[in-house]
Amino acid sequence: MRGIGKAAYLHKLTERTQHFKSVSVGEKLDGSSPPSVFIGRAGYPKVFVGPMLSQQHGDTSHLDTPEEWLNNSFLQQIVNFRLSLVRGKALVPINDTKSKFVSQLQEIALAKTSAEAEAEFKKRPRGVTFNQDHSPFGPSAPIKSFSVNNVKWEHNLEKVYYDTDLKAVEAVKYAYEHDVLFSQIQKAFSVGTTGLGKNRRLVPTRWSITAVDDTLGKYLLEKVKEYPLLETYQVYEFQALKNNFLILLMPTPWQYEWMEAFIRVLGNEEVIFGDWEPFTGKKEYSVVGGCFYSVKMACCEALVRMGRQAGIIVFREAYPGYIPTGVWLCREETRKALQNKPREFNSLPEALNYISTKLYLPMARFKEQSHLLRFATQQTALTRFH
Repeated sequence: MRGIGKAAYLHKLTERTQHFKSVSVGEKLDGSSPPSVFIGRAGYPKVFVGPMLSQQHGDTSHLDTPEEWLNNSFLQQIVNFRLSLVRGKALVPINDTKSKFVSQLQEIALAKTSAEAEAEFKKRPRGVTFNQDHSPFGPSAPIKSFSVNNVKWEHNLEKVYYDTDLKAVEAVKYAYEHDVLFSQIQKAFSVGTTGLGKNRRLVPTRWSITAVDDTLGKYLLEKVKEYPLLETYQVYEFQALKNNFLILLMPTPWQYEWMEAFIRVLGNEEVIFGDWEPFTGKKEYSVVGGCFYSVKMACCEALVRMGRQAGIIVFREAYPGYIPTGVWLCREETRKALQNKPREFNSLPEALNYISTKLYLPMARFKEQSHLLRFATQQTALTRFH
């Protein structure tokens, strides 16, 4: 597998998920939406959009709140309940944010709690969908008719919806600062409920996740760069769902590197992918995809909480049994790690020696991949990237 790109590797990995069985459902469904919607990207600027529905009634919020999934959940359990979600879909132009159908989707996306809904499909929903960027879901089918009961909107999302003079970026910041969950902000952004009235568009779910991560990451980083430097080397850890995260904070100006190893997930492979950015930031889209921005956002969030600036290197290993369920995993495991108490060290070698005892692959493999560590081990100051 040497030389294979991450996208090609994950494509091979998602191909192996086709044996999963989704929930069985007929042409009519009466149940609840977590709330959840999905906006596809194929055929852009005309895309398939629709609600995500469960046959359950009542509170189904756990089905689409990734912020909760690391609390006493197993990977197979997460996959199973995600595959119970049924996707209805209709082809809609991205600038159609006023039609009755899209307005119903907006009702769902802005809902404070689960929304009772009914749907009739043109044919029986089938299949499963896995992707490295967004969470998996169960069967899908073209939607014939759809209705949702009156729902109460999340107050802060309602406010930005009616403020048609507020730019989308500012709307995202406002919602975040008012403690709206990332997953709620992303859904509201995706269904065209934020931004200047004349510019509102539907945004494919996959793109909206990265857009919100990137927006919040940049916003938080502006604050981070004003803070004093961290005084020691710190290592944070978290393990869950066949993944192991180790996060190194360094007493340097901001610089960030993300490295992820997939170890015998497909067969006998041991592959590492990574990307980085200097103090001045990154202009091109990351070669490792959306997880780069999800992890960066979580790191900046923690630094703001600490009131400190630091350089950060994140080590992630995925082990046999790992299933791609979306970039939420990288964001939430990074968040969990950075909420734990760190181990502190006086030097980079001491910190790396400790990290090496917690990784399956030898540290030398990560140093080969790393931009920041390569220069550090050549006794070049990490601050050269300032």
